[in-house]
Amino acid sequence: MNPADDPPRSRLNKRMAELGLCSRREADAWIERGWVRVNGQPAQMGMQVGAQDRITIERAAQAQQQQQVTFLLHKPVGYVSAQAEDGHAPAVTLLQPSKRWAGDQSPTRFHAGQLRGLAPAGRLDIDSVGLLVLTQDGRVARQLIGEDSGVDKEYLVRVHWHGPQGLVTQNISSVFPATQLARLRHGLSLDGQALKPAQVDWQNPEQLRFVLNEGKKRQIRRMCEQVGLHVVGLKRVRMGRVTLGQLPLGQWRYLRPDEKF
Repeated sequence: MNPADDPPRSRLNKRMAELGLCSRREADAWIERGWVRVNGQPAQMGMQVGAQDRITIERAAQAQQQQQVTFLLHKPVGYVSAQAEDGHAPAVTLLQPSKRWAGDQSPTRFHAGQLRGLAPAGRLDIDSVGLLVLTQDGRVARQLIGEDSGVDKEYLVRVHWHGPQGLVTQNISSVFPATQLARLRHGLSLDGQALKPAQVDWQNPEQLRFVLNEGKKRQIRRMCEQVGLHVVGLKRVRMGRVTLGQLPLGQWRYLRPDEKF
């Protein structure tokens, strides 16, 4: 048989992530603990597998995964999404029992162990507010920010416009050129790469609604700059099927088992 005809193979951790079993990092940890089998045999770190190989995980891995939590936080201005930087506190410092939303319907009880291994799944910059997802679950992170993620994110963006007549701060929708709105929807590039088509419409005369399928650093602010708009307020209100809803600023709740992005 010609080697070129062999079915494609990939590293076991990559294949497990593609199947939605866990993240690559989780897969490596499970393999080390002997919790993964390939075709009934204990898996080896770095081994190659194909689509025909049967991958199974032990109940211990499933039990560990079920204990992982995902927090939904209404991030205020002044907090960074990940590690502390330039004297600004990370958003994780808001995950305290006293800041849990009274309207949280999840039966999950808070404990300090839930703060270990948390990662933001889709960052918000320090000047932005709204829905921030912090999760221990690699499957959630991959779904929201993985290379093949198809989950859209919705933002409400308050703007000013630097037009021919100078700075416009009110009733911008009536004077902003339709051609520039069309460019926001499709036609802009960042960092030398064309952006994917976006949904961009006026929510009210001073506020745009963006729906994006990608998340480059400060993407909306940089898109607006290219068409003469200055962002004065940015709020993420939805990620996939999960909305910010009534969650108060600076408070958090758990992602419920019945909720899916």
